[in-house]
Formats: sequence, structure tokens, C-alpha cells
Amino acid sequence: MATLGGYLNKKVLIVTADSRILVGTLAACDNTTNLVGTLPLLHCSLRLPIPSQVLNNAIERIIRTPDDPEPSAQVPLGLYLVRGDNVCSIGLVDEALDDSINWTEVKGSAIGGIKHI
Repeated sequence: MATLGGYLNKKVLIVTADSRILVGTLAACDNTTNLVGTLPLLHCSLRLPIPSQVLNNAIERIIRTPDDPEPSAQVPLGLYLVRGDNVCSIGLVDEALDDSINWTEVKGSAIGGIKHI
């Protein structure tokens, strides 16, 4: 998990196996993929029995398809736990670029889920 060390105290985006897009701040990680989110003034460590990610002040981005008349949305989740086996991808967010995007106007194709065989 040394590669996640550069993500500490930074805004990250997680894509889950069920095609959800979650954004939050990563506060800690360990060698079993336990990740901890943080409030601006609270730094804590959490050991969980399964490899998991915890984000605080997390949001879920719901990107609508071009044929959907509803606007895309950002739904606040607060403290949110994602099991490690549900994470497809995690990466840093370019905060300046992210803040410049009006996410309600973004449209895109649906991300397919994964298949367990």
C-alpha cells in the first residue's frame, strides 16, 4: 500500500464494482488496504477486519446519460464505508479542475458493473 501514501490527506475518487463514483478525503492507509477519511480538523486511524475504505464528507456523483432529461447530481454521503473488494479504482482528484466543472451539466455513458465468475 506504499503507493497510496501519496494520497494521504488528499481528495480521492473511488470507482466501485457497482459503478458508483465516490469522492472524499483520504486520511490514513495501512498494508491491508484500510483507508480512512477525515474531517478538516479530525485525524483518526481505523483498523477494520476487512480491507475497506472510509471517506468522510464523501459525495456520490451520479452522471446521467445524454438521453436522460434529469441533470446529473452530487449526493452528500457524509461518513461512508466501502468494502475493499468493492473498489475497482482509486485515484487523486485534481481539485482545481474538479472545482471548475459544473457536475450537474455533465452527461456520459453508463459504466458497466463487473462480473464475478
